[in-house]
Amino acid sequence: MLCMTEPDGPDEFADINDAVRADWEAETTPYERVRQVISRTYTPMSADAVADAALTSSKTARKHLDTLADEGFVATEPGDHGGTHYRRSPTSLVVEQAADILEHVSTDDLVDRIAAMRGRLEEFRTTYGVESPEELTVVQVNQTLASDSSPAPEISPEEMREWQTTRRNLAFATAALSITNAERFVDGGTDSTDGVVPAQ
Repeated sequence: MLCMTEPDGPDEFADINDAVRADWEAETTPYERVRQVISRTYTPMSADAVADAALTSSKTARKHLDTLADEGFVATEPGDHGGTHYRRSPTSLVVEQAADILEHVSTDDLVDRIAAMRGRLEEFRTTYGVESPEELTVVQVNQTLASDSSPAPEISPEEMREWQTTRRNLAFATAALSITNAERFVDGGTDSTDGVVPAQ
């Protein structure tokens, strides 16, 4: 019978965590660690906070963050006390997601999926009489406050999530198709748009 030893307590978990961090530090460069940290950062962080998470100095983190900003991977904005805060660039995230789609989905299949998602979004708009799930939420709140008005159609949490997810996936799929069209144009080396699949 296999006997598994349970961790003794918080100290043992801390030791395991420290060992993982030590391995990560030994196996990666400061630039790689800074990039990994910022790749999952969607709210602004100071260079000091990134440095702490990336196991490096603030000076080194700031240098690599500025390089990543020059490359378009990182977005910057003014922070407290005149400092700079950093976060993952939305553009880089869109390009990454689009590239992942293109790696796994053919252009023909992508066109079909875009058409299906647009059809599904039109079904939502027709059913609920609004353009977006956010607009439906506002309508429902307003109608709740105005007790004399007729209630808006009810939507389940599952359908609300599907609406939001479909809209998000359509945005990424459309970006992927736009990249494909742009690559065809560049590879063709001409000004002709013949054979380009419309993105909209």
